[in-house]
Amino acid sequence: MISGSDTQLTGNRGEQLAKEHLQRLGYEIIEMNYRFGHGEIDIIAKDGEVLVFCEVKTRYNDAYGEPEYAITPRKQQQIRKVARGYLYEREIKEHECRFDVVAIRMKGSVPQLNYIRNAF
Repeated sequence: MISGSDTQLTGNRGEQLAKEHLQRLGYEIIEMNYRFGHGEIDIIAKDGEVLVFCEVKTRYNDAYGEPEYAITPRKQQQIRKVARGYLYEREIKEHECRFDVVAIRMKGSVPQLNYIRNAF
């Protein structure tokens, strides 16, 4: 059984891998683990002039399904709500935004990343 602290460590490791991946792609990381209300966005970055809200899902096995499928319509709605909060707090208007997903499978010694641009 996986404890809460194990899940958090897995999530933190996955977020670090996702951050490094986005930086290799040339993205500028703006913020990590942005919280608004009861929600959180894992990574906020800029891809050129586009503001990217990125959700990271990491799994050590597929017992609960592939990581990208954990981002349900309800979770997408929550992420959009937090993104609106970010834009409101920063007084950002009329700015192109995108929602991306980084799904990570921690199998073996080399993690497998599936980067999905414009995921929802």
